[in-house]
Amino acid sequence: MKFISTTFPAHHYGQRQLRLGLQGDVSDPRTKSFLYILDILPRLQKLPKYLLLENVKGFESSSARSELLRTLATCGFKYQEFLLSPTCLGIPNSRLRYFLIAKLHQEPFSFQAPGQILTRFPDQDLEDLFKDKVIDKVGEASSSLSSEEKNLDPDIGPDCSSKKSLPKGAFLFKLETVKEMERKHDQDNDSSIQMLKDFLEEEDEEMSQYFLPLKSLLRYAFLLDIVKPTCRRSTCFTKGYGHYVEGTGSVLQTAVDVQLESVFKHIEDLPEEEKLMKLSTLKLRYFTPREIANLHGFPLEFGFPDKVTIKQCYRLLGNSLNVPVVAKLISILLG
Repeated sequence: MKFISTTFPAHHYGQRQLRLGLQGDVSDPRTKSFLYILDILPRLQKLPKYLLLENVKGFESSSARSELLRTLATCGFKYQEFLLSPTCLGIPNSRLRYFLIAKLHQEPFSFQAPGQILTRFPDQDLEDLFKDKVIDKVGEASSSLSSEEKNLDPDIGPDCSSKKSLPKGAFLFKLETVKEMERKHDQDNDSSIQMLKDFLEEEDEEMSQYFLPLKSLLRYAFLLDIVKPTCRRSTCFTKGYGHYVEGTGSVLQTAVDVQLESVFKHIEDLPEEEKLMKLSTLKLRYFTPREIANLHGFPLEFGFPDKVTIKQCYRLLGNSLNVPVVAKLISILLG
């Protein structure tokens, strides 16, 4: 056995769990399979040459991670940890994940970052990488991560930030902080990241099934992360996308000439019917499974069997990995 690649249930390491103090860590029954691997690894007659592990952000501050590092050291593995998002490869999707690569060879990696969690790939601006693109202490946020990819708390209201930093004429949407607005502005002006339009399917009649129901528009309008095809960002798509609205992923504004400010300004004061009419002008739809697969880096020939429902596609993609990120890590590991 030369290579082991693994991930395991991660809900108890997520940011929401950490904020609420609900994480079970090694005491959570869902961690048993992972702990079993750690238990048998030192007892194997022939150790694997390479290891690749993935989990959500939050794992880096867990007891399970500490157990992992102790086991790897006992077995003689050289390892490197990362906190990476597809945005570091120019892909307009935030999907921050913890990764660890390890190899049994005595030769160290071609780069040296002992005890640090890298937030970029080692071949990306090496000088900057070791100046300020690493995490020296668990939980310390790196400057290379956007505020969304740090521990941004969605429950913080606009009153927690000063409006003095808002651009002239800017409009602050309800439930959106000044920092969030500035982050979105910065991301959309980052030319190193591709525009979403490069990952979208052509609009046709079949797209009508992806438009948000009127009920959802009224109920969740102020919670939606709305992006246009020319945006260079989108939030993490979860397995609940298309079924739940809040916090499951961005939605696409297909009426590109309509300004969000003109729709949302004073909308709370309107009667329900007028409110719905204004929101409908945005022509908001969900990203299709194919589009999410494109953002995840799956090849064009990739597809789902005809019997798989759209809901099932979203669930599978929500539990997936970003292919280019993992491919680059494997390349570093085997290089």
